[in-house]
Amino acid sequence: MGPPRSKKRKPSFRKLLKTSNVKLENKLKNRQFKQQSTAKKYRKEQKKLRQALKDASGRIPEPLERYKKKPEEEEDEEEFEESLPVDMMDEDDLEQMKAMAQKASFLTRDLSSCEPVHAKKRKSDNVVESYEKMPRKMQRQEEKEVIHLLPIKDKTGIIPQTMEKPVVRKAEEEEEVEGEPAEDDSSQYVLETEAMSALSPQQQLQLRRQRLEDRKLRIAGLGSAILSDPISNIKRLKELRSMLMETDPCVAVTVRKLVMVSLMEVFKDIVPSYRIRPLTEAEKATKVKKDTQQLREFEEGLVSQYKFYLENLEQTVKDWKQKKRKRSEAVSLQAYKGLAEVAIRCTCELLVALPHFNFHNNIIVMVVPLMNDPSKKVSDMCCEAVRKLLRQDKVGHASLGMVKVISGLVKSRNYEVRPEVLKTLLCLRIKEVEMKKDAEDIAPKKKFMTFKEKRKNLSRMQRKWKKAEEKLEKELLEAEASESKEKKLKLHTETLNIVFLIYFRILKKAQKSVLLPSVLEGLAKFAHLINLEFFDDLLTVLHNLIESGDLSYRESLHCIQTSFTILSGQGDVLNIDPLKFYSHLYKTLFLLHAGASNEDVAIVLQCLDVMLAKRRKQVTLQRALAFVKRLSTLSLHVLPNSSVGILASNRTLMHTFPKCDILLDNEAQGSGVYLPEMDEPEYCNPHNTALWELHTVRRHYHPVVRKFAFHLMAGAPSEGSGALNTELSRRSPVDLFEDYSAKDMTFNPPVSAPSTKKKDHFTTGHALLDDKLRKQIDDILQTEAAPAGLDFATDLRHKGEVHT
Repeated sequence: MGPPRSKKRKPSFRKLLKTSNVKLENKLKNRQFKQQSTAKKYRKEQKKLRQALKDASGRIPEPLERYKKKPEEEEDEEEFEESLPVDMMDEDDLEQMKAMAQKASFLTRDLSSCEPVHAKKRKSDNVVESYEKMPRKMQRQEEKEVIHLLPIKDKTGIIPQTMEKPVVRKAEEEEEVEGEPAEDDSSQYVLETEAMSALSPQQQLQLRRQRLEDRKLRIAGLGSAILSDPISNIKRLKELRSMLMETDPCVAVTVRKLVMVSLMEVFKDIVPSYRIRPLTEAEKATKVKKDTQQLREFEEGLVSQYKFYLENLEQTVKDWKQKKRKRSEAVSLQAYKGLAEVAIRCTCELLVALPHFNFHNNIIVMVVPLMNDPSKKVSDMCCEAVRKLLRQDKVGHASLGMVKVISGLVKSRNYEVRPEVLKTLLCLRIKEVEMKKDAEDIAPKKKFMTFKEKRKNLSRMQRKWKKAEEKLEKELLEAEASESKEKKLKLHTETLNIVFLIYFRILKKAQKSVLLPSVLEGLAKFAHLINLEFFDDLLTVLHNLIESGDLSYRESLHCIQTSFTILSGQGDVLNIDPLKFYSHLYKTLFLLHAGASNEDVAIVLQCLDVMLAKRRKQVTLQRALAFVKRLSTLSLHVLPNSSVGILASNRTLMHTFPKCDILLDNEAQGSGVYLPEMDEPEYCNPHNTALWELHTVRRHYHPVVRKFAFHLMAGAPSEGSGALNTELSRRSPVDLFEDYSAKDMTFNPPVSAPSTKKKDHFTTGHALLDDKLRKQIDDILQTEAAPAGLDFATDLRHKGEVHT
């Protein structure tokens, strides 16, 4: 009989197939785990071995006799000595052996044990013997790595070839700690100071000039080398940056300033037009071409040096702020202000010139707090740089980062910041945002055809062409460098949300802050982009601010402009009567004059365009007549550019409301008398007056003002003899106000120069009309006075006689 059959059921073929993959995976996992554990164990052993070698080389062991025996070992030794056959030895031999045992040395003891032969050591031992008992430290030579080369084969056989691997010293750390200068700096500074004090002032000045010239030549040479070939000479950047640590007290300040500016210009020239990202481990492990490797090294070195340069600039500003004195004393505390100003200027230049490069957000974080600096020069410098950045940012990444940091600054300072910080937000290039979230769902999206649709609607050749076309479109979309419109809208929407958050916080919590004018001006600019949900509450807040009486006329004008910008856009669906805003603007017009408030006429012209021209259906004729009459009166006591703008607004109103021509007639229209002092435009009876101001304005010294006056007196015709030329008729009132402004001390149109032609002859005539007076003057002039000598003594005697 055969062997007994196993009671276990054999697995079926399907089950074997199902479990084979699991077994293979488990087997592969076990093998990987075993390899990892072996490698880990090997690394631990190597680490322990290195640590043991390091401890053994650095530790000085104590003499061997200082070790103490354990009590158990002492008892074993005594039993062993008692068991020796001492009675068979002579007494002299026994004493000699005991004496030798007491003087046991390195040669007579067992090296396998680390315990001393005797527990006690005599104090009278020789010093040389104790030195001999110390373990020797042998001089170790570092093992040199060997590179195995291709072998050589000759008659005798194969000869292996090797060479020693060249030792490469590890590069020192790139960044040197500024706060811990070397100990020799102070001593060197003292020696240089003593040497300089021994020279005369003229010699000191000559020596300083010579040293400064040498440093300038070195800076110029390094900068030229870097700019000529940045990839090969990238290491020169470190050498140039090291000159920021100049320690010569004679030229330290000047050299550091020159190096800061030079490095800034070098970085602006050699920085690529893309952002450099760090390489991944897989990219570092792969082999690349020599040119690619060189480019990688250049990018890595450039980012590293750029980072250290920005850290140096930031540290310079911090030292000035904290009034931190360096131990080297190469730069005095008074000179740190100039150094810090140069560092801030360089930072601002990099902020504007390199918005796409690495560490741009770090530069923003550094510059924004300096916008609120007590120093006006520093604050203006940073604010101007931020304005330039916001004006040139077309995509929106830099603007979003800047607005976020400004919002954090305003909130952290509890709204106690300079108004110029918020005025920079007026330079944002935002014209449209995502007003509705469902706009993307409504817009038709381009969609590729599915396989079933292709098979149903297209032939085989058409499907082939369609596939190639879709592949090409996908590649074009991936390779498109310009930012998509959707992405821009998303960035602009997020940026504007933060801006409105800043403005609404100030309106809610700090209405009496100095930031309120800037907030109202910003709301007036971006009011057409505000969400419809905030309109009602915002109009209520603006009206309460105007009614409170705490606002200046300029701030109230911004409130009115914001309100009507809201109502003329999405707010036209709201059922709100803005009569109170019309009354306030009508009352505010006479606060303008030819002085400082002349520049605010531009805001009035914008308000008039939004309130009257764009809302013509909601404006009554009485209101339009009242504004035309008051604007004509205002044109008499403002500067010429304001008069041109105001008369151009009157022309627009006369075209918008044709019945305004009744103001050109002397006859009264209806009952009542015109009340110029009343501040309500609806009830001042403007139809019973005339535009007599135009007769005065037509004698104005400015030729363009005279042209508009004659044009309005003729009824503002579009054609004919009284019509304006095309240049004046097609421009808006605000543009005319800016064109004829005299803020640059120029007159537009220019005044003709006086003629330089001289007269050939002069006609003689009588200068005086009174004949008697003329005859008397002629007689005096004809009489010749006798020359009298100067005798002071005679005059003194004469005066003395008079007094007596």
